[in-house]
Amino acid sequence: MNGLSTILIVVGLFLLGGIYSFVKQQMPKGVIVLVALAAAMCLGAGVLRLDVWA
Repeated sequence: MNGLSTILIVVGLFLLGGIYSFVKQQMPKGVIVLVALAAAMCLGAGVLRLDVWA
C-alpha cells in the first residue's frame, strides 16, 4: 500500500464520518449526496490504486 492510496482511503473514511454528522444535523439532502459521492470516489480510487489487482 503506497502513500497516495492510504491518503485517499483515509479521506474517504473522513467523508463518511461527515455524512453521518450531516444526517444527524439534518442538513439538506443535496449536501449529503455531494459528500457521499466524494467519499465513494475517494474510497474507490484508493482501493483501485492498491497493487493487489495486478
